[in-house]
Amino acid sequence: MTTATVRHPAVAGRFYPNDPDDLREEVRAYLSQTPQREPVCAVGCIVPHAGYMYSGHVAGAVFAGLEIPQLCLVLCPNHTGMGRALAIMSEGAWETPLGAVAIDNSFASALKQRCPLLQEDSSAHRSEHAAEVELPFLQVRQPQLKFVPIALGTHQFEALEQLGEAIADVIAAQNNPVLIVASSDMNHYESDAVTRVKDHKAIGPILALDARALYDAVTQQNISMCGLGPAVVMLTAAKKLGATSAGLVKYATSGDVSGDRDLVVGYAGVVVR
Repeated sequence: MTTATVRHPAVAGRFYPNDPDDLREEVRAYLSQTPQREPVCAVGCIVPHAGYMYSGHVAGAVFAGLEIPQLCLVLCPNHTGMGRALAIMSEGAWETPLGAVAIDNSFASALKQRCPLLQEDSSAHRSEHAAEVELPFLQVRQPQLKFVPIALGTHQFEALEQLGEAIADVIAAQNNPVLIVASSDMNHYESDAVTRVKDHKAIGPILALDARALYDAVTQQNISMCGLGPAVVMLTAAKKLGATSAGLVKYATSGDVSGDRDLVVGYAGVVVR
């Protein structure tokens, strides 16, 4: 592995601690806030990606209740606007303060072959935080973790649906389980009251496993859910893989932490089985 294929952390020390001991302790604290229960096997999940102080408790509630397989597919929005519309990295590793996470080249290559819309592009990932912040949680829960990152810079439903169907086909051909992680915050920078109403208009279709209804709700009702693409892709794949239920594990807004109810961001943690 050459240094050229290693992605270094973009937001360590800002969104989460840069010190490995502090990071591990904080992640474990968020994981332990959920009452212990038998971890469940899931097809996919939706988890937020804000700074840990704001949304770590929601992400922790989701990851604490899941069996984390050795391979995870992490879908995230493209906040930076850099790179291709559907950007994958299929070689190398990502570093976090907890160590390097190798990219599963075999799985990534199979995805590119099955879905020509996916294009190799590290620039879309270089400064993007939304996949990176999920990795420490996955590393703590699964020390043997490998993953494949995909950044989505398009809101074209047909492209998202095509990718979701391709992901389902590639996962179905695997001998081992794969968890699809959709990284998304919910509505942004409106009042707490407005955000909660808007977010539950989006959460309803998610719990119904209805990717098209989610897409229509978000685009037609001005819900600024940044990870609409990842959620649509995950739901499409999960439905094709036979998922039958979804549960809202935890919902919160940034106002629950900051006390500021005037301008908040919503966070939903969802498990799809």
